[in-house]
Amino acid sequence: MNNTKFAWFRSPRFRYAWLLHKRALRVSGILLVMCAVLMVASIAFGSQYVHPATVVKAVFGQADPMNQVIVEKLRMPRAIVAVLVGASLAAAGAVLQGIIRNPLTSPDVVGVTEGASFGAVLFVYVFTNQVSIHWMPLASILGAFAVTGLLYVLAWKKGVSPLRLVLIGIGISAAIKSLSYMLIISGPLQLADRSLTFMTGSIYGVSWERDVATLLPWIAVLLPFTWLQARKVNIQVLGDDIAVSAGARVQRDRLLLLLLSVSLAGSAVAIGGAISFIGLMAPHMARRLTGPSFGSLLPVSALLGAIILLAADLMARTVFFPRDIPAGVFTAAIGAPFFMYLLYRKRNGNG
Repeated sequence: MNNTKFAWFRSPRFRYAWLLHKRALRVSGILLVMCAVLMVASIAFGSQYVHPATVVKAVFGQADPMNQVIVEKLRMPRAIVAVLVGASLAAAGAVLQGIIRNPLTSPDVVGVTEGASFGAVLFVYVFTNQVSIHWMPLASILGAFAVTGLLYVLAWKKGVSPLRLVLIGIGISAAIKSLSYMLIISGPLQLADRSLTFMTGSIYGVSWERDVATLLPWIAVLLPFTWLQARKVNIQVLGDDIAVSAGARVQRDRLLLLLLSVSLAGSAVAIGGAISFIGLMAPHMARRLTGPSFGSLLPVSALLGAIILLAADLMARTVFFPRDIPAGVFTAAIGAPFFMYLLYRKRNGNG
């Protein structure tokens, strides 16, 4: 047997790649267990405590009727939506940070989240009495795509550079947010209350039929497809010159990855509202745990995003009981100091 065929498998590079792969699998397994435990805790705690063992029984339809209704109809959809929204926002942030090559970037920084929010707010004020509320997710996704299209056009100059993309995105985000608040101020009081809650970010009052059934198909298709683009993200991180020399179609790949990020963020915002900073925090934390390779970074980021939003929603329901605070308040309270910490590290050359 010709041993030269297996020389690469004995090389230090292969051993290093295998160690990183094992580390990513181990971290993913730990985070998956943490996410499951946190889901049970999120379902167990509330206005009426349900024992974790009863929660598990209710999942299999074996709890008593009252607890079965509490778990299955009221709390389980909320926990599942928290997982889906958190994972989607985190994955969108990981893709954006890869193509823009900046760990301080997230969907809410470049205007994607604000575009989705504006689409939902506009729907509430224009169509709320004429069209079913079930169409609001589509309005949110269209708003995200419209703002991203505007961002891409304004940032285009013989291609789209990451720096122009993020700078113009910050300006568009501020402008769209101002338009959203203008609509809120000018509209009826009852609609303003609903819109403000949406712009803060909340998963209160979600249901199986309206929210889980709407969001799940998007995530089930988009997350695996995005993970299959791992090589394209890894090449984008190296810079345009190296990517071109490696044979990558930089602008086409960047557009595809941007559309995937927008779709993930837009679908999440459509259900959970403008929940901020998850797309910033989760990928950065995942990078510390698994390294920069997107094949490992994406699943770990998604799991961390789910854990962050589950924890934020659990605190939102219990810390100020009986008031149900929007989960976005807690993610912002954690994310703002985290963002300042990242700026400090980058300023001192540690980022």
